[in-house]
Amino acid sequence: VAMETVSLEHQIQSVQRHIAFLKKEQMELLHDLHLEILRLQKHCSELTHDLEMKELEARQQDVLDRELEEKCRAMEAQLQEKEKDNLELRKELQHKETLVAALRSSLRSKERRFLEELKRR
Repeated sequence: VAMETVSLEHQIQSVQRHIAFLKKEQMELLHDLHLEILRLQKHCSELTHDLEMKELEARQQDVLDRELEEKCRAMEAQLQEKEKDNLELRKELQHKETLVAALRSSLRSKERRFLEELKRR
């Protein structure tokens, strides 16, 4: 019986050591898990911040794009207006060139008549 009691005490001590070892391992594992959770939370915060910055930049770029598109449309409208004005000026110039040609022809004709009249006198 004494032998069995000693054997049981050894077994109890062995089980207690195993329990203590497992508790220590569990505490270390929990500590490591807490550190990992903190690291992941920090990483998540950084990613969230990066995403917010990218969204802000995208919104700012959208505003710039819209402003540029508006300026582009305004410039295109101005260009069309200038082209229209240019076309009208070309027509006016062509008309005036026609008038100048007619006046030159008339002047030459009058000059010839004048010279002929002068020769007759």
